[in-house]
Amino acid sequence: MTFEEMINSDKSTLIDFHAEWCGPCKMMSPILKETKIALGDKVQIIKIDVDKNPGLAADLQVQGVPTLMLYKKGQLIWRKSGVIPKHELVKLIQ
Repeated sequence: MTFEEMINSDKSTLIDFHAEWCGPCKMMSPILKETKIALGDKVQIIKIDVDKNPGLAADLQVQGVPTLMLYKKGQLIWRKSGVIPKHELVKLIQ
């Protein structure tokens, strides 16, 4: 499945650009799991390692990690870098 196919889903798609060496990224992991549990099928969460996908990260101008992007039907509706609390993510996606 391509990136375009993922973001063009009928479900909301939350993209987490991260890196293995990133401390704040490790903090986001349980928050994303809790968000998925809270929202179930309303969202698909996709983690993209910037070190393994530098071209995509560059194309989307990801300059720091973690960077989260929320897409709805192919449209970027929200983007933020840093650790984001679960309640903020749930509120955005609902």
